[in-house]
Amino acid sequence: MKPKLTVLSREYCHLCHEMIAALQQLQGRFSFEVEVVDVDRHPALEAKWGDKVPVLLDGEIEICHYHLNVEALDARLARMK
Repeated sequence: MKPKLTVLSREYCHLCHEMIAALQQLQGRFSFEVEVVDVDRHPALEAKWGDKVPVLLDGEIEICHYHLNVEALDARLARMK
């Protein structure tokens, strides 16, 4: 089963679009699924993560925010095997 990661995003956020595109490119190299959640549609998520968006999460664990940290992603995926 592939690990499922979550990107907390905003529709109008260029950094969010960049992180999602980078993750999509890495899906060929790493095996994971990505769910994109718009924080503006979830008040509790917006209150908790709004200033850090985009945020890449494994469950409740933050992998990185603002920009994709490939090393942090690789380390997290290695722990999930």
